[in-house]
Amino acid sequence: MEIGVPKEVKPFEGRVGLIPEAVADLVSQGHQIYIETQAGVQSGYEDETYLQAGAEIVPDAKSLYASARLIVKVKEPIAAEYDYLSSQHLLFSFLHLAAVPQLTQVLVDKGLTAVAFETVQEGGRLPLLAPMSEVAGRIAVQAATHYLHSSMGGRGILLGGVAGSERGRVVVLGAGVAGTAAAQLAAQLGAQVTVFDVSHQRLHEIRRLGANVTALHPYQKILNLEIEQADLLVGAVLVPGAKTPHIVTREMVCSMLPGSLIADISVDQGGCIETTRPTSYADPTYVEEGVVHFCVTNMPGAVPRTSSQALSAVITPYVSMLAEPNWRENPVLANAVNVASGKVCLTALQ
Repeated sequence: MEIGVPKEVKPFEGRVGLIPEAVADLVSQGHQIYIETQAGVQSGYEDETYLQAGAEIVPDAKSLYASARLIVKVKEPIAAEYDYLSSQHLLFSFLHLAAVPQLTQVLVDKGLTAVAFETVQEGGRLPLLAPMSEVAGRIAVQAATHYLHSSMGGRGILLGGVAGSERGRVVVLGAGVAGTAAAQLAAQLGAQVTVFDVSHQRLHEIRRLGANVTALHPYQKILNLEIEQADLLVGAVLVPGAKTPHIVTREMVCSMLPGSLIADISVDQGGCIETTRPTSYADPTYVEEGVVHFCVTNMPGAVPRTSSQALSAVITPYVSMLAEPNWRENPVLANAVNVASGKVCLTALQ
């Protein structure tokens, strides 16, 4: 099959859908791979590396979309890319359509088939979302260590504290991959970490992160108290394929300490905090109700080499499957179809 990898055009998005090693494997399977020029540069992969892997370099996005049937990209198409899409395309990328109904309508109108990374499920797991969730969880805490500086409008604390000072208090909503990664890094920095989740099994696993990590069921009274005292609140709630519910209300945000920080990883699916609104790395934070908000929709894009390598490793086997004529017979892929032939297929979007 003709497989195309465009250059990402979302602001400050440096990831690439397939790294050269993945391209070489797909070429060996008999597929024709087209790479838009400079698509991998921000991840450290020059065009020459892709040529050596057996790909053909095309000069622009228009040429790439015209040449390829299977489009493998990282982030959802933005307005500048809409004109390139057509009914011939099978789109494979992150989509997060629950948060952007206007994009859903564009894909429906185009008549193409769209399979989202984040809705591929196997054995109750989200294997294509997991590596980027882990990266995002770590970045949320790394960013917090910077934006909690007083010069950035923060409370002026070190999360881990030092001798003679208090530890920072971190609250994490959700003990999935992103929440666990955030809790782990915060704990390693020495913060006092509290993680909330409705799954007792996940809470049991979280306790293994260390003596400075507390795992709790989100009873409203306890949740309110912990959020009031938090220096950092990390939102990591996920309902696969659906819009994320608001776990934290504006009133709860108002109760937080002035200069505390919210990092809402759930922003891609609408956010789990009422005051969340999407930002980019061009202008990553804003202050609302006295609280600094970091709600970048493509957090892993800041570390494109790490992210591209991790993402490519998990999606390449699925690219191989999608390149086969009978891919719809695979229930894992069939159930991950969001849009096809002018219709919304994913139940969570209907």
